[in-house]
Amino acid sequence: MKKLLTIAVALCFAGAAYAGCGVKVDVKGKLKSYDAEKKELTLTQKDADKTVTMDATVVIKDAKGEDANIEDLVGKRVTVSTDKHTKKAEAISVMAKKKKKEEV
Repeated sequence: MKKLLTIAVALCFAGAAYAGCGVKVDVKGKLKSYDAEKKELTLTQKDADKTVTMDATVVIKDAKGEDANIEDLVGKRVTVSTDKHTKKAEAISVMAKKKKKEEV
């Protein structure tokens, strides 16, 4: 009985460890292109272009927070939220434009 209980507890801990940490990493840049066949985004950043693969359940929002098509965001500055471990895009949103400082 003790062995059975020990195995059950060990499986519970193993399942919790497998669940993942849920840490997200933001990738910011200008959306250069979108490849629908490969489900890949190419972002232009200061130093180099970065390619990010989209997750199957990606959420895409425009600057107003409304649902958008990825094709409409090409050429705009976006923030792509990726999972730390899988490196796949889970959320894409357009960055709000910076307001210019008012001159005094």
